[in-house]
Amino acid sequence: MKITHLETILPDDYPGLIFVHVHTDSGLIGLGDTAFGVDAVAAHIHKSLTPYLVGRDPLHIERIWSDLYQRCFSAGSRGAEMRALSAVDIALWDIFGQATGMPIYDLLGGPVRDRISVYNTCAGYRYSVARADELGTSIDPKPKITQEGPYEDLDAFLHRPDKLARSLLEEGITAMKIWPFDQFVAKTRGQSISTADLAKGCEPFARIRAAVGDAMDVALEMHTLWNLPTAIRIAKAVEEYEPMWFEDPVRMDNFDSLRQFKDCTHIPTVASETLATRYSYRMLFEKQATSICMPDVAWCGGISEAKRIATMAEAYHLPVAPHDCTGPVTMVASVHLCMNLPNALTQEMVRSFYFGWYPELVTTLPRIEDGHIHAPEGPGLGTALRPDLAARREGR
Repeated sequence: MKITHLETILPDDYPGLIFVHVHTDSGLIGLGDTAFGVDAVAAHIHKSLTPYLVGRDPLHIERIWSDLYQRCFSAGSRGAEMRALSAVDIALWDIFGQATGMPIYDLLGGPVRDRISVYNTCAGYRYSVARADELGTSIDPKPKITQEGPYEDLDAFLHRPDKLARSLLEEGITAMKIWPFDQFVAKTRGQSISTADLAKGCEPFARIRAAVGDAMDVALEMHTLWNLPTAIRIAKAVEEYEPMWFEDPVRMDNFDSLRQFKDCTHIPTVASETLATRYSYRMLFEKQATSICMPDVAWCGGISEAKRIATMAEAYHLPVAPHDCTGPVTMVASVHLCMNLPNALTQEMVRSFYFGWYPELVTTLPRIEDGHIHAPEGPGLGTALRPDLAARREGR
């Protein structure tokens, strides 16, 4: 079996998302996706990766990953190149599963579980890397289109957090993630926060605790937006509500600062989907700067590298909680990993995505029931692009 060509699909309605098809002479087609800078990702795939991959055996995943990483590293960039590598790697694992008739988690060594708990990242339909025209501040990205539905959870955690918590519990989901302090970043560019804004940012935690007590775990997403003193101040203010974790409190460009943050609180620190490859995570672990490892399979180097990162985290007795707030293929690939990883803790989901626009793009999603997501069914990823979407080539 040989790779014949690579195809990219950039849907009009999702300008921040790119799908990758790896075609083979056997007729098998592997699927991957990634997000951010999709035009640059597409250009790298067509101009650099395609000439290199055509004629290669798609089942030689380890060698291909190593060769592509060397090319990526030699280019002096791990941005679009790394996201392209990640999407292609996911697609190669999809081909491997289809060729053997096995799900990816079996190819990784078999399942250690058949389901894993989920937590709901409380984004709404308008909040999406895939739909945003630009990055923005995470509170009000500007989507190309607007979808409405029952799960406008970003607005809910800001204004109706008690009702939101009850809604999630009714669905069996006992953990959620919110970011009520992001709205104050622009005032000081993250260099400080006023006492009044600190109190207002704590209100959703207080209202959730008053409404449902300890029945709901509530994580604080900090989006790497704050300097170290302000991140610590926010953490100290939120501690009394016993949050599930503090995520990405500072930028991941100084692990000593992150370690200082981690040491200031008894609440677990999570880091980080913003890192790529085992080499960055090795430094993170060696500095003992995180409590929970959160790789994004479509950004860190694909399934191959996410598995290696998770295994290395296990050697440091650390759990792994794969990131997904970007695309449906990333979510499915992450669930395959969670089925296989002994140290998988929980899987991120966004219910407005899962029940909203993810089904518009792919044929199948893993089943969610009683607050758990179940092992995907079928060979490979167990999903494919919807035929009407796959037919849209946008000139690629």
